Amino acid sequence: MSERLHLKTQVLTIVVVLANVFGNFFMSWGLKRRGALLGDSVLGYVRVMFDPWVALGIALLILWLLSRMALLSWADLSYVLPVTAAGYVLNVVAGRVFLGEHVSAARWGGALLIVAGVALVGSTSIRTTAPAEDRKLEAALQ
Repeated sequence: MSERLHLKTQVLTIVVVLANVFGNFFMSWGLKRRGALLGDSVLGYVRVMFDPWVALGIALLILWLLSRMALLSWADLSYVLPVTAAGYVLNVVAGRVFLGEHVSAARWGGALLIVAGVALVGSTSIRTTAPAEDRKLEAALQ
């Protein structure tokens, strides 16, 4: 694997994780400031989407989706999902530190297990199969 692809993968992985964490954080922040939406109409959900914090969260989650799609186009699924799971841990930290949520010992333990899994998977190759173009060329040459 080229060094350029490795660097590109690391940078996009960071974008995926941070867009997810900040998107979820800003959406939660905006929704909690507005109050519960239980039993609200569809119009109520549309209205809350225009809250600046919720809209920022939605925009960041759209960035998360697009960057994750790009990352999945060149890195293995078995690499991308565990490595980007670091976002789950950062979401727990953001909820505790910035939203004042109570995080039980069991949740902290689960977050630490995720960190261990991310570290383990992050030490492996990002791709174990040749890109589709390489496979087509190999098949044509045989």
